[in-house]
Amino acid sequence: MEWLSLAVLGLLIVISPGADFILVLKNSVNRGRKAGVWTALGVSLAICVHIAYSMLGISYLISQNEVLFNAVRYAGCGYLFYLGVKGIVTAGANPEVEVMSDSPKEVAVLQCLAQGFLCNLLNPKTMLFFLSIFSQVITPDASGNGSALLYGLYMMALHGLWFCMLAMLFTSSALQQHLLSMKKRLNQACGAGLLTFSALLAIKT
Repeated sequence: MEWLSLAVLGLLIVISPGADFILVLKNSVNRGRKAGVWTALGVSLAICVHIAYSMLGISYLISQNEVLFNAVRYAGCGYLFYLGVKGIVTAGANPEVEVMSDSPKEVAVLQCLAQGFLCNLLNPKTMLFFLSIFSQVITPDASGNGSALLYGLYMMALHGLWFCMLAMLFTSSALQQHLLSMKKRLNQACGAGLLTFSALLAIKT
């Protein structure tokens, strides 16, 4: 597969709305810019794990083992279900949001980082995407390992830049007040979206 095609495919995968998008939106609107950025960084860091097991061939073994694959799939379903229920239940909460503040006590950095990391890591669709792509760039004599690593780093940077940009956009002065005015409905929609992704992931064979 040509590198330009791989680059475009990676871009389309990243920008297509999914659970990561919803989580970054929810954290940005509710907890401010810093929370959105750290959630985005968590999503990006999870790509390191996908790169590692794809290059080691573990993703192939998991995809061929129904028990292991289902364990990963249902773990992802459970986490998205938890985030969805939490988003709906706490939709009316009104935490302080200071978009431009740098106060370290304002955002639970590790919590946002972990949410983004787990949301992406526990998505078997991401695992299978990396498996299918890496099968195109890794050759039997391992000469393609360098190219595969570069592509993985490209995907990691792409995730980080895209979701950080979204966090900045969602907390911009032009959108912030409008989004905050509809925060409860937005939280409910985000929660419902996460529950939908959880259900689709659970029933997909």
